[in-house]
Amino acid sequence: MSRQIANKVIIITGASTGIGRETALLLGREGARLVLVARREALLQEIRKQVEASGGNALCLPLDLTDSANVERMIVVALEHFGRIDVLINNAGFGFFGTVEHTTSAVVREIFALNFHAALRAMQLVIPLMRKQGGGHIINISSVAGKRGLPLSGIYCATKFALDGITQSLRLEVKDDGISVSVINPAGTETEFSEHVRQAGIAGSFKPMGRIQSAETVAREIVECIRKPKLEVYPYRASRALAWLNTIAPSLADRVMTPFFRDRFKAKVQ
Repeated sequence: MSRQIANKVIIITGASTGIGRETALLLGREGARLVLVARREALLQEIRKQVEASGGNALCLPLDLTDSANVERMIVVALEHFGRIDVLINNAGFGFFGTVEHTTSAVVREIFALNFHAALRAMQLVIPLMRKQGGGHIINISSVAGKRGLPLSGIYCATKFALDGITQSLRLEVKDDGISVSVINPAGTETEFSEHVRQAGIAGSFKPMGRIQSAETVAREIVECIRKPKLEVYPYRASRALAWLNTIAPSLADRVMTPFFRDRFKAKVQ
């Protein structure tokens, strides 16, 4: 059965650009009440104006979610402002290129703080609220890189594998509480994400692997998942085949994917 989106209170982290931004704009047109969370307030305010012009309602929270206190503040303020939380979309994250061997502990701590720990803490805080309300929906934005490790992206992949694993566990733990739990696995997406990927210990650049989808394509899938919850969503359908292949025959997946990694293998370790 299709669920109504109008008047639902929906938190979107990483809402200032890319997938988060496009999701906010689409949900605004559906009449949702949005909590937009990111570090750059000016960008959030621009989105708020567009959301409200299209009939939605939005609250902007300029917060750095690597600080767990800000994750807690996000939930408290959203609840105070709207009185409930219907959907949590954990989208905030950043990427990193570097070898597993040379990635520093400081980088590992920072990327896990945003890509995994912030999402985990937000889920822990909304679960009792949603249970008390009689239901809700948690959507974690992972990646195909959470299903298959990629060279020079090992630490980023690790954060997405962790997010995928905890999503699978959580959906079983809350299945009798009326809380839906979904994971979205985009492939390469045309966003600012790639422009801000950090790197260390490598030289040169490389192209994203395979087809590049638009942020709006992913956003449409997220909106449809809110309307009709699914356990897993692959906006680029061929990515599901890769995930299956990697599970069933990882050595074959290695051979199939190696030609796509030529640019990465050419990157020199400094």
